[in-house]
Amino acid sequence: MRRRGVRQGGRRGRDAERGRDAGVGGGRAAGVALAGLLCALRAGGTELTFELPDSHKQCFHQELERGVKFTLDYQVIAGGHYDVDCYVEDPSGRTIYKEAKKQYDSFPHRTETQGVYTFCFSNEFSTFSHKTVYFDFQVGDEPPILPDMSTRVTALTQMESACVTIHEALNAVIDSQTHYRLREAQDRSRAEDLNGRVSYWSVGETLILFVVSIGQVVLLKSFFTEKRPGSGGAST
Repeated sequence: MRRRGVRQGGRRGRDAERGRDAGVGGGRAAGVALAGLLCALRAGGTELTFELPDSHKQCFHQELERGVKFTLDYQVIAGGHYDVDCYVEDPSGRTIYKEAKKQYDSFPHRTETQGVYTFCFSNEFSTFSHKTVYFDFQVGDEPPILPDMSTRVTALTQMESACVTIHEALNAVIDSQTHYRLREAQDRSRAEDLNGRVSYWSVGETLILFVVSIGQVVLLKSFFTEKRPGSGGAST
């Protein structure tokens, strides 16, 4: 009887541990699924980093419906004075945004007509320095995290409030990570450019030092060199 009681107690303990492990695994899976859902609810868009050669222009095209909101964020990561020309045109060819030699900027707009919108980055004013440009093109308003969140009149439950808070925190984290990546890339480009200039300057100083040292040695040697008189007439 004692052995059966001990065996049954051991089995119950193992079953309880398995239940706790399953609960923990299910909680982790639910957390991962929730995080993926919250990330998927962000507005659709495109992020791209590209090289813009000197005296060149690069254009992108996007077909949009009428009444759709879009936002264009861009920043020059490397090259020259970290500036670029940018303009946006609607389907009729009318320029709705134009800036010259900007390091970074943001342009939100709601479309008035349906068609293909064009946004271009120009480095035509530069004759020898190419640029590295990053842009983020977001299309559409962010959908509500809950289906009836905009029409409901009752207060949110504790779980719903937590989901909204996590969603906003994830959006802030994504924006912060993008900002820090751009700053790190820009600072790295500046550091590498400065390192190259310092290296060339050091090589130049070394060559000048060698030339000056050799010149001083030659000059001092000429001071202490004994000049021999010319040979006299031939003896008879």
